[in-house]
Amino acid sequence: MGMQYFPILAGLFVAVLMISQVTAVKPVEFGLISFTGADVIFPLAYLLGDVLTEIYGFARSRLVIWTGLFANLLMSAAVWLVGIMPGEPEWIEQGGQEAWNMLLGLAPRIAIASLLAYLVGEFVNSYVLSRLKVATRGRFLWLRTIGSSLIGQGVDTLIFFPVAYAGEWPWALIVEIMGVAYVLKVGVEVAMTPVTYAVVTYLKRRTGVDVYDYHTSFNPFRIKVSDDE
Repeated sequence: MGMQYFPILAGLFVAVLMISQVTAVKPVEFGLISFTGADVIFPLAYLLGDVLTEIYGFARSRLVIWTGLFANLLMSAAVWLVGIMPGEPEWIEQGGQEAWNMLLGLAPRIAIASLLAYLVGEFVNSYVLSRLKVATRGRFLWLRTIGSSLIGQGVDTLIFFPVAYAGEWPWALIVEIMGVAYVLKVGVEVAMTPVTYAVVTYLKRRTGVDVYDYHTSFNPFRIKVSDDE
């Protein structure tokens, strides 16, 4: 009975990842600050990850994180395959191929950086939140969600930008953009803390599920969820 919301949250998590991959191609500017559309959308993945870990525990969050990775790999493979297939001549003449490459033709290096940063950052986020929940005995949800995001988003940012742009951009520029992206992504999640509280409270009351990871294996490569997790 308590698992009826799990597939909904998992589906939303994967959807946010897929949307972030597409919205990342548009740079946005507000005043002197520049960022990508994904910097606003992607923090929702961490919010959903927090909700999943808080309610269902690390083991089931681990399953969702891997599902998100494979979904992104499938999307990347499909986009690459369709991208190299011959286009209809009139469509090509109208600039269709150039538009396709601009919107969907991520460089392999950036795609690898994105997937690696996501995988490590999400696991760190889930692990920290799970450990803090046990340490605080379920109190101070705001501390757990914000604290885990500070660390998880930090790891994500520290991996993505150097892997994606080292040698291509000056280090001063990389560090500057890293700082802006980190503050923006964490800021979005902090601003969404009341929403996290509301969702967690509602789901716990509706499902009666509130997992504490006392005996859970934190091995990220263990996909199976046992009864005692």
